[in-house]
Amino acid sequence: QVQLVESGGGLVQPGGSLRLSCVASGRIFRIYAMGWYRQAPGTERDLVAHITDGGMKKYADSVKGRFTISRDFTKNTVYLQMDSLKPEDTAVYYCEGHIATLIPSGQDDYWGQGTQVTVSS
Repeated sequence: QVQLVESGGGLVQPGGSLRLSCVASGRIFRIYAMGWYRQAPGTERDLVAHITDGGMKKYADSVKGRFTISRDFTKNTVYLQMDSLKPEDTAVYYCEGHIATLIPSGQDDYWGQGTQVTVSS
């Protein structure tokens, strides 16, 4: 019913920047919140940043001051601007949305397929 598609990943040198985008589509009634998670090999999937429809933001301590999350829920889109990237930021980045649908009626968490971010010289 709802699909999330990420884009913008790639290879970047340490200190560089990338901007991730995630677009939600389908039978969307309302987006309550969207966020970015990441998972490196052999680790758990962890929260990177999260933003609500009211604009409240939350960041992992490891990315505060370097990453910025923003959203345009009129376009069903969330962004993650990543600056001053470090090798330890290397991971697959997943988009997540807490979204309500009309048919069927309800709300649930939806995930994208992920986009690889590699920070290496």
